[in-house]
Parts: sequence; structure tokens; C-alpha cells
Amino acid sequence: MTGTASLPTILIVDDEIRSLESLRRILDDEFEILTASSTREAQQLLADHWVQVILCDQRMPERSGVEFLTEVKERWPDVIRMIISGYADAHDIIDGINQAGIFQYITKPWHPEHLVLTLHSACRLFRLQRENELLAVELRMAPGAAGKVVDKRKAEVRRAYDFNDGIIRSPGSPMDDVCKALAQVAPFDVPVLLIGGSGTGKELAARALHYGSLRWDKPFVVENCGAMPDELLESELFGHKKGAFTGAIEDHVGLFERADGGTVFLDEIGEVSPAFQVKLLRVLQEGEIRPLGHGRTRKVDVRVIAATNRDLEVEMRAGRFRADLFYRLAGMIVRLPDLKDRACDLPILVDTLLDRAMASMGKNVPGVTDEAMARLAAYDWPGNVRELQNEIQRMLVRGTEGRRLGVEVLSPHVLGRSPVDAGEGAEAGFAEDLEGLTGDLKERVSAMEARIIRETLIRHRWNKSQTARELGLSRVGLRAKLERYGLENVHPLAPARRGAV
Repeated sequence: MTGTASLPTILIVDDEIRSLESLRRILDDEFEILTASSTREAQQLLADHWVQVILCDQRMPERSGVEFLTEVKERWPDVIRMIISGYADAHDIIDGINQAGIFQYITKPWHPEHLVLTLHSACRLFRLQRENELLAVELRMAPGAAGKVVDKRKAEVRRAYDFNDGIIRSPGSPMDDVCKALAQVAPFDVPVLLIGGSGTGKELAARALHYGSLRWDKPFVVENCGAMPDELLESELFGHKKGAFTGAIEDHVGLFERADGGTVFLDEIGEVSPAFQVKLLRVLQEGEIRPLGHGRTRKVDVRVIAATNRDLEVEMRAGRFRADLFYRLAGMIVRLPDLKDRACDLPILVDTLLDRAMASMGKNVPGVTDEAMARLAAYDWPGNVRELQNEIQRMLVRGTEGRRLGVEVLSPHVLGRSPVDAGEGAEAGFAEDLEGLTGDLKERVSAMEARIIRETLIRHRWNKSQTARELGLSRVGLRAKLERYGLENVHPLAPARRGAV
């Protein structure tokens, strides 16, 4: 194989040339891109180049993406394997997980920025695999030091999830009460139910519980119960024997067995079917599992932490969630606040998430501008901390090395509200926008048009060609409107003129 390139190398395999060209245009600035229109061509490229990630179409004339990636797994096991397809067939997903060991199954249509972020994560996983391999070699060469190194790593991980240092917040944060409750229950071997919106940090809280418990040096495993059909979920949690169902080509050890002595975190527990609730209840009551296709049960000793964004007490009264399972899971209930209720935490979260994004992407900026921070603070964050994390990553991808991230790199939906609307809700913000307009209908429409043009110019870093294209104007038409509204010489970050924008 040849030497590495300065950028991570991505191999895209798709029999549709137009699709290859589209992906290359999107990814070429961030990665070294190789393309193949057949699996035979892809094999040659894998043999000749040091590929970190392969992005393969599922439906191809020669053979499926899963079949090809299964071979890649055997011949080039270090390469991170991903499927991209316009068909979200459950059997394809199961085969991809069991046979090809895929990292992600991406469905079309895909969002460019999300695809870039996913590929950066895959490249980071590749680097971590390589580092672990080097560490393993070093440990074999110095077996006497192995125990010390492992103990040191465990201690570092435990500190990373400490209730005081691992959960980022400012003094007086609503998260203080959450951390206090977690610290109280962590040492006791009782089940905990975490309730909070998507992206509020339920998995982080679960890890803090595990590393604050007496089981901290044993495994911690995670399963999202809302993302799989019953058969696949049962296989993932309890395991299966070879031939138990179509696609079960080898024995599979379930997460409960892998976590023996440690902790199992069941996310989105409110999404499981009534039928699977019965199976899960039996495991929690008896402390034993039965892998699919196996005639014998196996004892397991695990602590279960569950999480949901639903109100399970309401679901229970409505008959959608079993009462006996609820009481098995809810030894203690901890509720996590939404990000909109943690306004004081936003600046420290932005700084921390930006530092992490820079470390993972290898791109450095001095920080976020005051105006961009004000816009971030004005937004409601329905996706909570996870949405904020994604926004920070997008900002960094779109930003310029060495320059502070400004409003021009914010997503349109975040930029859409003005700082004066903070805390008033989307409807209130829209109403205030209208109330700020004066004059007759024609004058108000003109003022609103000026605002839209200015916001679009800011997002496109004052690029008039891109602004005209988005707004469906010619450059001459845009120039006329800029002159009309007095915007032709306005700095992108200057405040709007009163009465105009």
C-alpha cells in the first residue's frame, strides 16, 4: 500500500457515476476521495491505497454492498465500513450488522453536513483503532506494566464521568440537583429510570451512575431500544445461536451476558413493544437470559439503568406500558432538564463542545463571536445538548481556520431568530418581528424583504452571487434592492438600521 495522504482517505463505491460525482463534490474539501464504479475496481484501490473509510452503495448489479463489505471485513478489517442506500430494508440492516460489521447505515436522501460529520466520526474511530493496536503491542512487549497502564486508563475514564467534573455546568445550574440525585443513588445497586427529552444527556448521566458505583471497573454497555424490531433487539440483548433466524450465521453473545457484573443502559425504553416488555420483565425478575435458539438459560448479574423521553406513568395508565415492568425499572427516577431551561450553562457548553470538536477534527479557531453567541442563546434548542453539539460541529466545518466563528456559519434555523426574541418562544418572536414594522402594507413588506436579504447575505458571508441564487434574483436585481434598502455598504456584522431591517 502507498503512504498516507494529508487528509483521511475515503473510498466511495457506487455503480451510478452521477452519484459518485455528487459525493465527490460534497466531500472533496474535507477528505482525500477515491471512487469506484464496481467492486472489482474497489478491491484494486483498497490494495493500492491506505483507505480509512469505505462508503458503499447497497444495491449494485454485481453483488450487494453487504456482500462486498463482508469480504472487505475479512481482507481489510481495519477499514471502517459504511452502507449508503435509498432502501431502508430491515434484513439489509441486520445483515450489515451481523455479516459486514458496518459502522453506519445511511439512507438517501442524505444531508451533506450530516454526512461530513458522520465520516469525520468514522475517521476518528479508525485512528482510535490504530492507537489501541499500538497500545496492545506495547503491552505485550512489557507485560509487567500492563496492569498499571490498564488501571491508570480506568481511573482516567472514571474521573471523566465524575459528577462534579464530568457533567459540564455553571454554578447554580439546574443540573446541580440532578448530579446530587445521581451521586446519592450511584453506590446502591438499584435500578434507575432517567427521564428527559432527546439530547438532554441521559447516556452521560447513566455513565456517571456506572462509574460512581461499585461496578465501575466492570463493563458498561448501551442499547437503543427504539431503533430495532423485536427479533433484532432480543438478539442484541440476549444473544442467539447460529441458525436461530435468517442471517444468524454464527453464535452471538448478547449485551446482558457481555455486561455480566457491570451495567446495562437501555435507552428509549418507552418505545419497546408490549410483547418485548414481557420478555424483558422476565429477565429482570429472574436474573437470567435465554439466547434465541438456545434451550438453556444463563444467569447474569447486571444493574439496569433505563431512559426515556416519554412519561411512563402516563403510558402505564393508558395501558401502553406494563406497570410491573415500570416498577422494576423505576427504583429511583431522575429527571433531566431541557437545554432551554439551562440558559446559564450555554456559554460553558459552547466552549467545551468547541474544544472537543477542534480536537477531533484537527481544526482550530479562537472561539465564537459575541453576536454568534447571542444567536445561540436566543434559540430554543428542541434537540437539546445533542443539537447544540451538532451545530457547533457544523459551524467548525464551515468556519475558517484561525478565525472566530460568526453568525455567517450558523444554520439558517438558528440564525432565524433575533437575540431580542430569546425566551419568548417561536410564536412570540415572530409576533415581535411583525410589531416592529411600521407604515402601510407596502412599507412593511419592503422592510421585511430588507431583513430577509440582510440575513441571507450574512449566512453567505456577504457573497452576493450565492445570495441572489438562494433568493431567486439576478445579480442586477439583488444590486438594485441593496441600493434601495441602503445595504450595499453595510458590514455583514453591523447592526440592522432601524426602520429598514
